[in-house]
Amino acid sequence: MSVAAEHAPTPAEARHRLARNRLGLWMFIISESFLFAAVISGRFYLLGSERPEELNQPLGLAISFVLLSSSFTAYRGETYVAFGDRRWLRWIAATMGLGLVFLVGVVLEWREGLRYFPPDTPYGSAFFSLIGLHAFHVLTGLVVLGLVWRLGRRGRFGPADHWPVEAAVKYWHFVDVAWVFIFPTVYLVR
Repeated sequence: MSVAAEHAPTPAEARHRLARNRLGLWMFIISESFLFAAVISGRFYLLGSERPEELNQPLGLAISFVLLSSSFTAYRGETYVAFGDRRWLRWIAATMGLGLVFLVGVVLEWREGLRYFPPDTPYGSAFFSLIGLHAFHVLTGLVVLGLVWRLGRRGRFGPADHWPVEAAVKYWHFVDVAWVFIFPTVYLVR
C-alpha cells in the first residue's frame, strides 16, 4: 500500500473539510461585507445624500448590467462543473470577459470623475474610495477565476472535486451583490 493511499481522506473527513472550507469562505465574505458597509456609511456620514449632476448615470447603469450578467455566467460555470461538463470553462471565461468589460467601464468612469469631482473633494473622496474598493475586489475575483480556469483546463476539477470553482463563484457573487449596494449609493441617492 502506498503512502498516499494510507493518507487519503475518508468520505466523512472530506465532507468535514468541505464544511470547514465553506464556513471559512462565508466568514470571509461577512467580514468583507462589514468593510463595504463601513465605506458606504462613511459616504453618507460625510455627504448625506449629495450627488453631483455631472455623474454619468448611463455609464453606471451599463457597467451594472455587465457585472450583474456575469453572475449568470459564473453560476452556469459552477453548475456545469458540478455535473462534469467541460463547457464550464467557457462560462468562467465569459465571466472573466464581463468582469474585464466592467473594469474598463470603471476606468472610463474614473476619467470623468477626475474631471468633475477630483479625489481631494468630499464627493470625489467617497466616490473613488467606494468604486476603487469594489474595483479591487473585482480584480481579485478575476485573478481567482483565472487561476481556477487555468487549473480546470488541465483537468483538475470534476463533479467529485470542484470546491475551488464553487468558492471562486461564490466570491464573484459577493462582488456582484456588493455592487448592488454601491450603485444606488453612488448613482441614485439624492
